[in-house]
Amino acid sequence: MLNYLVLGTEGLVAAAIIAGLLCAWVFVKYGRFGKICLYCFGICGLIGAGVMSYLKNTTSLVHTGTWNVRIFSVSLCALILMVIFNIISGNEKTVPGKITCILAGIYLFTLLFYALPDIYAYPFNFSLGGAGTFSSAFFTRFVGLVFGVLISIIAGIAVYRVGRRSPRGILSGVFFAAAAVNGIQQAGKIITVLYTRRILSGSNVFAFVKWTSNHDDIYIIGVLIAAAVLPVIMWIKSFHVSEPYSNPAQHRKIRAKWRSIRRFGTTAILCSVLSILVIKPIKAYANRPVELSPIEESILKDDTVLVPLEQVEDGHLHRFAYTTPDNIEVRFIVIKKPNSSSYGVGLDACDICGETGYFERNGQIVCKLCDVVMNINTIGFKGGCNPIVIDYKVGDGYIQVPTSTLVEHQDEFK
Repeated sequence: MLNYLVLGTEGLVAAAIIAGLLCAWVFVKYGRFGKICLYCFGICGLIGAGVMSYLKNTTSLVHTGTWNVRIFSVSLCALILMVIFNIISGNEKTVPGKITCILAGIYLFTLLFYALPDIYAYPFNFSLGGAGTFSSAFFTRFVGLVFGVLISIIAGIAVYRVGRRSPRGILSGVFFAAAAVNGIQQAGKIITVLYTRRILSGSNVFAFVKWTSNHDDIYIIGVLIAAAVLPVIMWIKSFHVSEPYSNPAQHRKIRAKWRSIRRFGTTAILCSVLSILVIKPIKAYANRPVELSPIEESILKDDTVLVPLEQVEDGHLHRFAYTTPDNIEVRFIVIKKPNSSSYGVGLDACDICGETGYFERNGQIVCKLCDVVMNINTIGFKGGCNPIVIDYKVGDGYIQVPTSTLVEHQDEFK
């Protein structure tokens, strides 16, 4: 449950808050045309994320790193151009204003297109992983995910509602500050992919890539803190209202407006604090170290890793490794499938959670990062949180894995 609370919050809260700020900013400054652009691109983002989720989890057509570079590149370009055209635009009736609205829509599309596919896929993944729809495991994971998503959505809505009634200058500053923090994270992930593909190199690049990879949560917290400035300012301001009024009814209306601002401001602040608690201490507790079983001995012969069948006949998880010429240890797992003479063979890594690995718990194979339970019979097949499929064959009393296959996947373990 806690793992999915973390994954749901961590995966969605920054996008939800930035989307809330973006909608408030566009609706306040650019009116009807801005609303139309955001609605259209937002719907396309929701649908596109669903299609992407399906393709990522059921086909091999999507390479996550490549697509992330494309999404982030479009997002960064849209953000930069949006800043430029916003500076020279007056309102939605000018050409620069209309271009700004379209760019805002594209930016919203990229936020949804990146953040939502994994959120869509999580219930499907742990259902495939051996947790039946009516099982307690499915229920607890689903509840954790729902809470994470709800925290994110409520935070986004609260920030939007406060932003709609905030001074335009403060709203613009907070939105672009939060978007800038998110943009730095996106740039870091682009550089990470380019570095792993050896398009970029150098010690400074490596240091930046390493820091970015190990501190993803810092960027999310940065967005939360930047966005929290707006509700804090408006919450404080709600206690010092000086709007003029001409009659008691108008006075009551003003007071009701500021009570609403205070409530949504309080909600936004509480959601931000709760999100930070989820991302830091709760995540640390949920991801406390799980000891992986040791790497077992195998035989290296003629560019092939040989695993004796009698070594893996017990139906338990066995972990093996091969060190590539680049001195990267590539791990793979082997398990004999129940009531079968076949074997489940795959990398000790998956497309969704990376190379965190798998462990055995009560006769089940579990992903160390997201706690998804694998259906042992599906290990060796693509999809979901299953181990990445590798080429192998069984013969002469051995499972035979070509070293070329392991070298091909070494980037998964960098």
